[in-house]
Amino acid sequence: MDSSDTMYCLSATHEWESAGYEPSLPVSEKSNPLTRDIDRASADSIVAMLQACDAQIFQEETGPAYQRLLSEQVVTTLVEVAQKVELILKDPQDSLVVLSGCGTSGRLAFLVTSFFNKALKRMNRSLVYSYTIAGGDRALFSSQEAPEDSPELGMLSLKKVCEGKKRVLFIGISCGLSAPFVAGQLDLCLQHPQVYTPVLVGFNPARQARDEPISGCSFTFGSVVRRMQELSERREAFLINPAVGPEAISGSSRMKGGSATKILLEVVLSAAHAATFSHVPVTKHGILQLMKVYERSVEITYCQRGGITRLVEAAGRSLSLRGRVCYLGWGSLALVGLIDASECNPTFGADYEDIRGFISGGYEEFDNNEGPLTSLGPEFCIAHEDFLHLVLPSLTDKDSVVLLYTHSDDFNEVVKLARRVKEKTSNLHAVYHETDRNDEAALQQDEIIKLCSSRLHFTWAQGATASESLLRAWELSTKLVLNAVSTGAHVLKGKTYQNYMIDVQVTNSKLYRRATRLLQKLSGHPEGRCEEALLKAIYGVDELTEEITFCDINKHTDVAQNRRKVVPLALVCLLTGYSLKEAETHLEQKPVVREAVEMWLS
Repeated sequence: MDSSDTMYCLSATHEWESAGYEPSLPVSEKSNPLTRDIDRASADSIVAMLQACDAQIFQEETGPAYQRLLSEQVVTTLVEVAQKVELILKDPQDSLVVLSGCGTSGRLAFLVTSFFNKALKRMNRSLVYSYTIAGGDRALFSSQEAPEDSPELGMLSLKKVCEGKKRVLFIGISCGLSAPFVAGQLDLCLQHPQVYTPVLVGFNPARQARDEPISGCSFTFGSVVRRMQELSERREAFLINPAVGPEAISGSSRMKGGSATKILLEVVLSAAHAATFSHVPVTKHGILQLMKVYERSVEITYCQRGGITRLVEAAGRSLSLRGRVCYLGWGSLALVGLIDASECNPTFGADYEDIRGFISGGYEEFDNNEGPLTSLGPEFCIAHEDFLHLVLPSLTDKDSVVLLYTHSDDFNEVVKLARRVKEKTSNLHAVYHETDRNDEAALQQDEIIKLCSSRLHFTWAQGATASESLLRAWELSTKLVLNAVSTGAHVLKGKTYQNYMIDVQVTNSKLYRRATRLLQKLSGHPEGRCEEALLKAIYGVDELTEEITFCDINKHTDVAQNRRKVVPLALVCLLTGYSLKEAETHLEQKPVVREAVEMWLS
């Protein structure tokens, strides 16, 4: 960045914290001043913007309005929750720690659960971790937005996983303090305090928790939060809700919200494991030291901004040419790739084939609750063998492939797969992690270097850091890289309007309300007119009937699941006065919405 960019970053970094900045929106839904013109930025500028946004995760408090990740109250609560986990690890009989969420939050609950259960298995200890996700295991790979709106489904899934348990620490994740699925689970915990201790992780202040009625319920998310706040004074419930700043792409909590979720969960569980198995007491200092490892991971990742930029350019070129991006991974880095790929459909309205992830060992390595899901369709085929049979035959130079691996993976297997890919496309890239003590591994990389168009190579100082801590750092680093790749590629393709997800799928109540607010902000029209335009786009009509007008949101979101580009269509209609048919024709000619609108204005 030049000096003017640097000055802008410094002034914009804290702008969102001022009382007058988008005051009607919770933090998780605000737009980030750092990325206002991301839709017109080069690949390098996009990565620079994402770097500045991710740095906000670890910023210290600047005033009383928002507590931050390293705030005294947050760290104190992390200590207390880690001590609760420690009690369960020391006496696991009839006990369970359950992590739960919707979308990205649920996928990270699965990732963290998988990691720490494997650590227990290696020590021949009882497995104490489990997860739930709205929509079940199919939501680990594909958008299952509707179940997020069901508190009843949340309760049922929690009851099922906790059957027969006498002591449960429940950690519910909702970045915006808004998901009804999680609200139902927390309410169940509050009804049965003799069994459940509830913990809520999110990134809005408690006062910004959603207080809108939930269909068929006597409670709101806000009322659940207030009940938890009362119990927190007696350490019977815990609320971990630091503000980490608005997302780079407004509302896309898969990014900073997801990274902060991973950090918080792993810090808590790591501290509990160290206390139980290494006799290192849980302390505030220890928690802060663990946080510093993740902060350093973010810094190390963006030290290779040039390499990340090359990946973003390649992926953006592939998507713009209607090609594909495939992540081929090993171990937990493959899980990170699968998670990133699965989030592109609901975030950008992408097809499942646009960005896909595959894992060596398939479902056996994936190790999810429900086992293999390949019978559900090709989007649930996740093994390298599936890639070879379903994708490789039609691979061309329009497509990009990214290898995700570490020095502990089988290099012969990596090279063998890389050769197969190279026969089909020249766009082969690699993200590789190793420690500074692996001279032998470095020698084995020569052939992969020759095969790849670009290679993002991270060398980490091992020092006294445990291998498991390094692996968690590598996961976060890989997450940041792939978030940049998938987000940057879709931005370059024209899937955003300024820093808003203009092509978001309106498939649950949260996204319906977000779409209405977005149309209001970008068009300047009143809320009622914006909702009317959204409904016209959803139902494909230029006039609304009374039947449509009086349906509840669930009906609208059901219909929206089978419609494409509803928000772009509604926006073009609002700004131009076009009919739906005219708007569709206009967007076919200019698929980048900002260009379509500006062409009409000119």
